[in-house]
Amino acid sequence: MKARRLPSLVGIFGYPIAHTRSPAMHNAAFRALKLNWYYLPFAVTPDGLADAVRAIRVLGLAGVNLTIPHKERVLPYLDGVSAEARLIGAVNTVVNRGERLIGHNTDGRGFLQALRAEWNESLRGQGVCLLGAGGAARAVAVALVRAGISRLFIANRGLERARAMSRLVHGRSVKVGAIPLSDGAVRHAAEECRYLVNSTAIGLHPSDPRLVSPEVVGCFPYVCDLIYQPAVTPLLRDAKSAGCHTMNGLGMLVYQGALSFELWTGRKAPIAVMMRAAKANPA
Repeated sequence: MKARRLPSLVGIFGYPIAHTRSPAMHNAAFRALKLNWYYLPFAVTPDGLADAVRAIRVLGLAGVNLTIPHKERVLPYLDGVSAEARLIGAVNTVVNRGERLIGHNTDGRGFLQALRAEWNESLRGQGVCLLGAGGAARAVAVALVRAGISRLFIANRGLERARAMSRLVHGRSVKVGAIPLSDGAVRHAAEECRYLVNSTAIGLHPSDPRLVSPEVVGCFPYVCDLIYQPAVTPLLRDAKSAGCHTMNGLGMLVYQGALSFELWTGRKAPIAVMMRAAKANPA
């Protein structure tokens, strides 16, 4: 009698994790391709991360995604890291290859794919003002520079952190500058930028303050917020009112997940299936 093959397991480590749409998205993709794979959420506290990473090998997981607060903290526990993830300094995808755990970062490339799918615009030679200087901002900044932008302003309340990130991503073909996250500085950046991108968590809650005034937001033809819940943040509401093109972070979630899916399975991800599942499963 032929032995039944055990399913392959992947998942996501985060804390908190109840809000995640990734299990619905990935499990829909596995079903669509008739793969015997399952994706599970794991609530992993910061103190439990080392044990959780060891459990990937012990339990034979094919890999995991990582979300807040683990993307940077996981690096010491891995056997290898892609050049892109090392440059960004964060990992959102781990692949188990013969019990060697290799870290990747698909966030930046996922952002670019989402932007192209939404707006069908080329970023080459364009200017971008990026709000925030955390892990998500680094992933997006690296991807933007690789996409051929000519100008990048990094706006952050802590100016030294913005300066450190500008040193990380500067290159001969792109001018990178650190500026305060203020109306005056961002308005000045708009003179050289078509795109405004929020990578901060401000906008997750109704009580959050505005990052910049509606008048400044309206100076940018294209406005993107990496937050996907709520679907329309105060920043995007201001941008819509000003007639800007807008995009939230749901597309980035789907496309970065699709890249993780392909790293694990070696199969092309069914994007449309994943997008429908992500939209249908709000937390």
